[in-house]
Amino acid sequence: MRWRRWFVAGALTFAVVFFFVLIGASTCACGAGQVPQSGYRVLAPLTSGNLTIFPVVSSSNHNTSMFLTLDEGLRSGEVVVTEAGSIQPLVRRRTPVPRHDGAQVNTLMLVNNSRRPLLLLAGEIVTGGKQDRVIGKDRIVPPESEPIDLGVFCVEPGRWVSKSTNFGGFSNLAQPSVRAKAMAEKDQQQVWDSVNESKAKVAQNFPAAAPEVNRNSSYAGAMETVTVTREMDKIAAPIERNYRNVMSELKAKNAVGVVVAVNGEILWADIFASNDLLDRYWQKLVRSYAAEALTQASGHAKVTEAEAQAFVDKMQGRHETAETEPGVYRHSEITGDDYKVFELMSLLPKTDFDIHVAKMYDEPQLGRMYRPAPLQR
Repeated sequence: MRWRRWFVAGALTFAVVFFFVLIGASTCACGAGQVPQSGYRVLAPLTSGNLTIFPVVSSSNHNTSMFLTLDEGLRSGEVVVTEAGSIQPLVRRRTPVPRHDGAQVNTLMLVNNSRRPLLLLAGEIVTGGKQDRVIGKDRIVPPESEPIDLGVFCVEPGRWVSKSTNFGGFSNLAQPSVRAKAMAEKDQQQVWDSVNESKAKVAQNFPAAAPEVNRNSSYAGAMETVTVTREMDKIAAPIERNYRNVMSELKAKNAVGVVVAVNGEILWADIFASNDLLDRYWQKLVRSYAAEALTQASGHAKVTEAEAQAFVDKMQGRHETAETEPGVYRHSEITGDDYKVFELMSLLPKTDFDIHVAKMYDEPQLGRMYRPAPLQR
């Protein structure tokens, strides 16, 4: 009888061990090329200098061709951005638009005259008017919209003299450390501080650029000076070239975003609803990441695909706030222990999907290495 008890106990032990082995295999299946439960899978990185970018592929694909980007709208003239108080009356207006006494630092007015919905990303910079501004939050503007308050922060401390009536686009998004202040902190002084800090670091790391950078009150102007542009090209051009070389492969795998690391430290992730949107924003994204790399001292630390995968797999948090414009979009801010996730979901007809997700470290964690939690023994 004793041998039977031993046999039964051994069989039960084997079954339990086998069960947990199966669970472990399923949770680690992404290493074999499968897409993990998050729906996102990280691929081998593109690296240039101290900048590393991991393409992110998705198990789902959405049609985003109906969306208009800010650059496309400004170039065509279908989207108009002006200082508050300068918006012109519209024939289609059915309700009065609030009038402003004049220009205000954190207020710009936008009209989408296109028949397409307009996608705005936090971190996009509009130049002109009385000072350059950065958009503070992702949102969708309906087709043929009434004038809206764009919701911006100044990235040009010191100027309040009009350069032009309307605004144009900037070739880059603001770098992650500047975007973070606008998106998470939502504080003008902290945005100004981050702009000044970025300019100071570029001038320190590249002394030849210092005279040009210091003469520019504008973040955009400083980043477009000859010396800074040349240094940025050294970082961004090889990644843009490598991306073009593997573009067909990434499109076939449905690449929709990236995880970004500088000096072996994961800083940021931008993920879209489609490969189409990633392609349309690609150049602006890469150059914003390159700008971040310019402000950091060069290092040789490496980050692994497993660490980048862990970063995109963890999108849930302990607190969430949301803002909804019914029938247009839902914007959520999710707070984790050391990170924030920003999700923009389209609620337009035949959409109902996340059109853009950004993940970053919560302050003061931005810029630190993301490491998976150690296994509990």
